[in-house]
Amino acid sequence: MTTRPADLPSHIQLYIDGEFVDAKSGKTFDVINPATNETYMTTASGDKDDVDLAVAAAQRAFNEGSWSRALNRDRSRVLHKIADIIESRDERLALIESWDSGLPITQAKGQARRAAENFRFFADLIVAQQDNAFRVPGRQMNYVNRKPIGVAGLITPWNVPFMQESWKLAPAIATGNSVVLKPASYTPLSAALWPEIFEEAGLPKGVFNLVFGSGSTAGDALVKHPNVPLISFTGDSSTGATLSTNAAPMLKGLSLELGGKSPAVVFADADIEAALDATVFGVFSLNGERCTAGSRVLVQRDIYDDFVARFAERAKNIIVGEPGDPKTEVAALVHPTHFEKVMEYIEIGKSEGRLLAGGGRPENFPEGTYVAPTVFADVKPDARIFQEEIFGPVVAITPFDTDEEALELANNTKYGLAAYVWTSNLKRAHNFAGAIESGMVWLNSNNVRDLRTPFGGVKASGLGREGGYRSVDFYTTQQSIQITLNEAHSPRFGTGK
Repeated sequence: MTTRPADLPSHIQLYIDGEFVDAKSGKTFDVINPATNETYMTTASGDKDDVDLAVAAAQRAFNEGSWSRALNRDRSRVLHKIADIIESRDERLALIESWDSGLPITQAKGQARRAAENFRFFADLIVAQQDNAFRVPGRQMNYVNRKPIGVAGLITPWNVPFMQESWKLAPAIATGNSVVLKPASYTPLSAALWPEIFEEAGLPKGVFNLVFGSGSTAGDALVKHPNVPLISFTGDSSTGATLSTNAAPMLKGLSLELGGKSPAVVFADADIEAALDATVFGVFSLNGERCTAGSRVLVQRDIYDDFVARFAERAKNIIVGEPGDPKTEVAALVHPTHFEKVMEYIEIGKSEGRLLAGGGRPENFPEGTYVAPTVFADVKPDARIFQEEIFGPVVAITPFDTDEEALELANNTKYGLAAYVWTSNLKRAHNFAGAIESGMVWLNSNNVRDLRTPFGGVKASGLGREGGYRSVDFYTTQQSIQITLNEAHSPRFGTGK
């Protein structure tokens, strides 16, 4: 039995203008534990009325200016306190995240540390931020005045939820905006920790507001609200497209990090052992519920049979266990609805590829949302398991002969978020990476993030970039101010001469 964290609430509320409140309608929704499928908590279910209140509170805080007009150094101090508090609660956060989302506890601990680092990174970045000045000698001086925009609407997914929330909260708050956070309904528990963390760190009332609810109600109201000029969304591509359409009439700033079907390309001259380590981890870590998962492994035919056999053997040996067990490598998927979707894709895959590992529920887990790590080989590029995002511990392996064929296969989906290339040929590595249609490429590397680099995708994988200065650019407006140092040199109209 999965160990229940101590002091779990039986009900969590919205957080608006510094106060915990239930939804105006009184509605709630149930939250389940993925390992058992048992309801353990209810959550206030916000709708348009609650979003209106949250946005009004955020707007008041922004206009009042104690945060929006604060010095960058003062905001930085608060963000460092936030990071310190998160780090001090690493064990507690990991237990809660594992319980709520089904993540293996060891991987949940890593997400808590990354959340703290996100705040620390932007605390440092805003102090070091510099803006351009341009001088026309003897005539003009021009400079850029960077300002927060207002209320940012942040809509976050259910995979690694606390870390994903920090990825948006840190730059939005660091740059002086107020925020309304709408977390995923499947995993609300860790989001309920933010109010206490922010209060303890000294963030002014109203700068952070939290509204739980479904995407079709609370999320939709946030996107359509006229006083929310910025929307940052992470989720699936179809929802992102709908969101973009709804935001377009108000010309909102959008950052959309959407789905992926990322290729991992392994050439015959690669370090095979290192490539196996990375590709197995890349698709099965976080229960396969990651947007950048290398869920299509493309292998050069010279090494294909050996690589596939070794990959399948690794998959069979992965430890599937309860989320709270430190030995667990793959645990329970987030929700029964998502479990059913993944299982449907596995059944589809049985007619589209050669099943080498997994293929269903592990024998020792008759209950809960557990899926055995599943490997399909010899998958054709028109197969659904090759083309469509499954978002679970399922991989499609496909052979290729030439560099040209590998590139065609890599680019042969509607997605373009991440890609991974394994080769010892430096010239090939750089040329191949540049030709891949994806927002990010890792060469001879697993998915290791440098927070200074842009994060985002192309095609159906998203719109815009966040990360480093790109996040600062998204959450601020850049005002250009021109100063004349000599005569204005304006043509004289209306003088009658």
